[in-house]
Amino acid sequence: MKKLTPYLFTQLKYPYTLPPLPYVYEALEPHFDKATMVVHHQKHHQAYIDNLNKALETNSQYQAYTIEELLISLSTLPTDLKAVVQNHGGGHYNHSLFWQTLTTKFDQQPTTVIAHKIDEAFGSFEKFKEAFDKAARTVFGSGWAWLCLDQKDKFVIIPTPNQDNPLSQGLRPLLGLDVWEHAYYLKFQNRRVDYIDAWWHLINWQEVETVYIKASAI
Repeated sequence: MKKLTPYLFTQLKYPYTLPPLPYVYEALEPHFDKATMVVHHQKHHQAYIDNLNKALETNSQYQAYTIEELLISLSTLPTDLKAVVQNHGGGHYNHSLFWQTLTTKFDQQPTTVIAHKIDEAFGSFEKFKEAFDKAARTVFGSGWAWLCLDQKDKFVIIPTPNQDNPLSQGLRPLLGLDVWEHAYYLKFQNRRVDYIDAWWHLINWQEVETVYIKASAI
């Protein structure tokens, strides 16, 4: 398996801080509500950062690592740090990408580059959407659904449990959907499918292309 190198969050190092959102909390309404966005960003995402920083206080040899380097090196980390990086480091990276790939310009269509890669891998956008929806709906409990670039530079869809990140599997994440209940419960209660449907209106496909270009260059 090809060794990955950081390509996206190359400046995110200890002490990690909460990245500001590229929009105000209410800007994604009516699809995502302000109350959920505030709690999701300020409480849940902040908690992952706080726990990651606390663990790195006593593991100073890893303080110079970027968040991507930690996740790429997950299998080689000390046991106590590995669990924290997997859960809280993954939580920090996953949410950082999640916020970045949402937009206030609703109902965008995939860019030409991304549409071509989707057609190449899945046959059509409709088949891609169907496969992604299935991955997101069928995560048992908490987790994520991902569009990734594999070792052969092909688009693939995978689910991950909890805050596990595809980088630790040798994949390069391009787009992720958080299906933890904290991401949707205030607005949608137990209606995960409705939350997934709302998310499709918010995808920033231009940003997905930007991430893809960076990922395909390594």
